[in-house]
Amino acid sequence: MKKYIVKLTIDERQALSDLTTKGKAAAYKIRHANILLHADQGEEGPAWTDMQIAEAFRCHEDTVANVRKRLVLDGLDAAVDRRREGVGRPRKIDGDAEAKLTMIACSEPPPGHDRWTLRLLADKMVELEIVESCSRMAVQRVSKKTKSNHG
Repeated sequence: MKKYIVKLTIDERQALSDLTTKGKAAAYKIRHANILLHADQGEEGPAWTDMQIAEAFRCHEDTVANVRKRLVLDGLDAAVDRRREGVGRPRKIDGDAEAKLTMIACSEPPPGHDRWTLRLLADKMVELEIVESCSRMAVQRVSKKTKSNHG
């Protein structure tokens, strides 16, 4: 049983049809428009199954389901476009925290250590209340991005 049912308005059908016939858009946009046109269960729509659509447009059934879901939840533009990147969690170490991390990494290591380790840097960031919590992998990603050499 489909959870997200596609029922396009006349204007939406026309916009999607124009997108597919002009051929002036990215291939994924044309594919998504075709998926929506064939998934339409309104009066004008053919109401194909996800499997039929996936076979016809050479994509996975999950792609069809995701496009339908984005149409219902986020609207026509979101369904035709690709999913936005960076939708997940916000970064713990932002620009200011990166600068402070670099300053710490360039300073003298704590007593008893020859150099800063990723774990020591992460612990120091939390100790100085620069970030609430921090993993050594978050520090590693930032240090790799900034090409800093800690030793």
